[in-house]
Amino acid sequence: MAEIEIKQPEVQTDVQTSAQPIEETKPKRVRVKKGQETKPEGIETKPEIQTPVKTEVKQEVPQKPKFDFKVFGRWSMDIQVFDQGLKPYLNLTGYYVPYTAGRTIEKQFWKSKKSIVERLMAKLMVTGHKGKKHLWTSNYNTGKTPTQYKIIKKTFEIIEQRTKKNPVEVLVRALEVGSPKEGIATIEYGGVRYPKAADLAPQRRIDLALRWMTQGAFTSSHKGKKHIWDALADELVGTASGDPQKSHCLAKKLELERQAGASR
Repeated sequence: MAEIEIKQPEVQTDVQTSAQPIEETKPKRVRVKKGQETKPEGIETKPEIQTPVKTEVKQEVPQKPKFDFKVFGRWSMDIQVFDQGLKPYLNLTGYYVPYTAGRTIEKQFWKSKKSIVERLMAKLMVTGHKGKKHLWTSNYNTGKTPTQYKIIKKTFEIIEQRTKKNPVEVLVRALEVGSPKEGIATIEYGGVRYPKAADLAPQRRIDLALRWMTQGAFTSSHKGKKHIWDALADELVGTASGDPQKSHCLAKKLELERQAGASR
């Protein structure tokens, strides 16, 4: 048999098989003046989204109003204390009437939270022991708060006339100068007692200074020699000035520190 060749018809296509290179278009840049933004042509830029910045608002804490209550309605209690050891134990809070009626008498060591003017008034009621026995009673002073109130007020008026200063400041300076820094502790060893020098606590220092100043004022005004307010004003001014000849408190302080120095 004869072989028959079948020819398939050629299909013409419009697609060109030859790959032609595609030209890439680059964005053109334009020079602009200083301060203007440069944007490439043909490219859309998205707008910048600005995120809000959180600003912390500080709330002001309301402060308590400060009231400058003046003692006896005349003298400010805003006094600077230079002795840092005595500063926490000198209560200079302003009170018009420095009297708490013994509210904290059952709490130990709470006397330091009382006004220093009130503590001076309390020491005048009972001036304390002299030596190992109570040499004097405080007579009409004992337990009479209105009497002490008048005495302290007259004393402050005299101090203001003499020194032209705030009498509360004179009291604070007298406590700083007249309070001893070293004392004596008795030690028993082998049945024998002997003194030993020891540092005094700040509360003890103030107690001794107040006792010696009131005892000196009571001694000089005993049996009608002078008025108690004059004697107390002399004692406070003499102690604040550092004159041991005019101050019973300074004389006792120097004596105690001399004994402590000999017992080291």
